[in-house]
Amino acid sequence: MEETPVVRVAAIDCGTNSLRLLVADVVLDGGQAQLTDVVRTMEVVRLGQGVDRTGEFAPEALERTLAETARVRDLLVEHGVPRDADHVRFVATSASRDARNAHLLVDGVRELLGVEPEVITGAEEASLSFLGATGELHGQRPGPYLVCDLGGGSTELVLGEQDVLAARSVDVGCVRLHERHALSDPPTPDQVEALVADVRAALDVAEAEVPLGKAHTLVGVAGTVTTIAAYVQRLPTYLPERIHGAVLPVDTMLAACDELVAMPREQRAALPFMHHGRVDVIGAGALVWREVVSRVADRTGIVDVVVSEHDILDGTALALARRAAGTSP
Repeated sequence: MEETPVVRVAAIDCGTNSLRLLVADVVLDGGQAQLTDVVRTMEVVRLGQGVDRTGEFAPEALERTLAETARVRDLLVEHGVPRDADHVRFVATSASRDARNAHLLVDGVRELLGVEPEVITGAEEASLSFLGATGELHGQRPGPYLVCDLGGGSTELVLGEQDVLAARSVDVGCVRLHERHALSDPPTPDQVEALVADVRAALDVAEAEVPLGKAHTLVGVAGTVTTIAAYVQRLPTYLPERIHGAVLPVDTMLAACDELVAMPREQRAALPFMHHGRVDVIGAGALVWREVVSRVADRTGIVDVVVSEHDILDGTALALARRAAGTSP
């Protein structure tokens, strides 16, 4: 009996706030791909520090990001991942799209990893996030699915079932908005009002292309959403197994967002599941998520949301596996 082929791949997501790695073994069976995690890592590097204001990467932000990339290189060697384009994909998102000196990141990553990093478009980011987030939902939750990938620099809204039907990336992310509105601790009502106005304007733009009212399931991904889910569940530490796949009531999620926005930094930092790199920006992220959930619930009548730990990392790994299998990514 012929053995089902297994391919070891690595996906690296270089976002505005964090740099994340997924090394996974992929089983290819009849054109279908199934991921088994080998290792996942996440480090807050804040690559997008100041980019919204200056239009370029700060030297210290680049230094942090490339230092973490060197650690990723060592992990690829440790776990036996071939360093070539068939097995490793490095994608950079919102901050790298905006920075006029993004070539410094591209050159540094190429030298460290030996593969060509990609500054991907918002549309491709949306597509990869959708692929990663919805793989397990088919047959479990009703479609169409609306995936919200709430990042540091941008938020992607993607509607689809087996394939993407509509998508839009908008420049409202937790780091970008925290810096743009210089949020105090905690933010003032005027700051909240101004930030929310930004988010609502961006959602108006997104909704012109993505018919939110057609969604039957809202799926939230990325660190802001998963951290809020940990807060809703009052977890004793960050527990991915409790967060991934959690189905949480809309009303409870909205209340948690309001509480985190009003919470002073010292109290947020003391939460046992809160990563130190999210303490300052979680308020801005919570305001974005609150507006997304409120609008989708208003358009659709949904009463709960699904939270997923699987996102662009998983989508990128699956796309690599499909490429290896000779099918379309």
